[in-house]
Amino acid sequence: MTMPGTAELARLRHPVRRLIGVGVCLGGLGALGTLVPFIGLAELGRILLAGGPVDSLGIVAVVAAVILGLILSWVLTGAALWVTHIADHRLQATLRRALVRKLGRVPLGWYSDKTSGLIRKAVQGDLKDLHHLVAHHDVDLAAAIVLPIGGLAYVIWLDWRLGLLAVATLPVYLIAYAWMMRGFADKMTELDTTFARVNAAIVEFVQGIAVVKAFGRVGKAHEGYRQAVTAFSDRYTAWVRPLLRLEALTSMAVSAPVILLVSLSGGAWFISRGWVAPIDVLAEALVAVVLPQTLLTLTQGLTAHRKAVAAAGRILDLLDAQDLPVADRPRRPEGGTVSFDHVSFGYAADRPVLRDVTLTCRPGTVTALVGPSGAGKSTLAKLVPRFHDVTAGSLRVGGVDVREIAPDVLYRHVGFVLQDVQLLHGTVADNIRLGRPDASFDAVVAAARAARIHDRVMALPRQYDSVLDEDAVFSGGEAQRISIARALLADTPVLILDEATAHADPDSEARVQEALSTVARGRTVLVIAHRLATITAVDQIVVVDDGRVSEVGTHDHLVRAGGLYARLWKEATGEAEPWGREPPAGSARRAAAGFQGAAEVMR
Repeated sequence: MTMPGTAELARLRHPVRRLIGVGVCLGGLGALGTLVPFIGLAELGRILLAGGPVDSLGIVAVVAAVILGLILSWVLTGAALWVTHIADHRLQATLRRALVRKLGRVPLGWYSDKTSGLIRKAVQGDLKDLHHLVAHHDVDLAAAIVLPIGGLAYVIWLDWRLGLLAVATLPVYLIAYAWMMRGFADKMTELDTTFARVNAAIVEFVQGIAVVKAFGRVGKAHEGYRQAVTAFSDRYTAWVRPLLRLEALTSMAVSAPVILLVSLSGGAWFISRGWVAPIDVLAEALVAVVLPQTLLTLTQGLTAHRKAVAAAGRILDLLDAQDLPVADRPRRPEGGTVSFDHVSFGYAADRPVLRDVTLTCRPGTVTALVGPSGAGKSTLAKLVPRFHDVTAGSLRVGGVDVREIAPDVLYRHVGFVLQDVQLLHGTVADNIRLGRPDASFDAVVAAARAARIHDRVMALPRQYDSVLDEDAVFSGGEAQRISIARALLADTPVLILDEATAHADPDSEARVQEALSTVARGRTVLVIAHRLATITAVDQIVVVDDGRVSEVGTHDHLVRAGGLYARLWKEATGEAEPWGREPPAGSARRAAAGFQGAAEVMR
């Protein structure tokens, strides 16, 4: 009967199983070599205590055998570890490549279902757990099994009663250890899950620290991390504390003093009965003292094995994640028209988020999606770059269903600028080139100028060669403009914008909106609008309510209609009438100017 999770480990280690097998064989032979000194001591005692003339040749032969045995043991054990480390390097490389490929093939929406802490644990911590299992565990385990078997075989060869005496104290420890290991795999899985929450809490706190500090909520935000750490500590302590007490008592059964006491006491009785010779008792005592060392290796190996089982399960869950479906015969889109045709979508079959949405966005126009929080506007926009696939109806870009477009072609056709900008650790130029790696330096500079970020980059120590987080640190608004420059350089016919100025200060907001007015020209632009003041001049406003399109029209038309949009506008501004002729002052005026300018240019 195989241990739970053994099949998963076998699946992961399959590519290097032959190398691991060679390492196990070499490790087992090397372990047998460590028995030679103990047997040699016993044989030397037998020669010296035999009486009569000393057998010099016999002594030399025993010493030579001991030296040769030690050399062979070191060489074979070293070779075993060398082979298994090669296996580990190959497996690590294979799994890392597979994980990178998988992370590149899953739908973009998959990442919103996984926290950064969980993914980080799978691709870093879990691979580290597999390293010990492949590079060390099997060799150590082979030695821990072969050494006691070989030693007991030798002692039993001397006398079977000595064999029983050598293992007399082991049952006490083994019974206690078996009791302590009850439910170990489930406990480790539970602790790993709890620790993953700690990682996630750290990531979430660090990523949101700027906003948290701005609103003076550091203590409150830190509470999530504190709760995660406390939960892990309490759970671990409650499990380990009673086990440590029991182990402290039972480990005495396999301590050297207790083993020697039992061996010498029992051996003396055997000698008095005439069953064995004194030198045989010496040999049994030497072997018996070695056995607990191998037992410790076995118990540590079981712990490493169970940790690796949990790690293998998480890695396989990641590798088994559903890929984004790719059509057998992909088609290429023509133009930038985006059409939703009776589209429905739900993250679960029984919980629809969007229902029967029909909508067309044409090149050279700006379409804004508005609605109450949770209405489904962000979900609707993210269907275009296939964060998820529709569950009913069809979504076409350039006249082709997005499911029939190869993902790399789709991402060259549809770009998006989101609220939370992700800049990579690399040069400023590399970050701008992310969507078009082969772009020339002049094209990068042109995109940066259009995004109103060129002057800021030129003020950096190494300008476009400055490395982020080393000699380049950008504010939220500046990072947003880097993202816009990236979108400009990618030059996609369709652009999705998720309120790019949500966290910007008024000055940065004005610059971001100027950049957006540039990036929007001539493209099909779909805007997820959270502040209505920024989209009053767009070509069409689509009001999403409870997953359905409830209203479509211009700002003036929708305000006069007196529906949901009019109520949202009144709540946002305190005004019941459109302000087309008298826009609000301050940042709202600057925010509106960007898309108004873009819309006027398109017309």
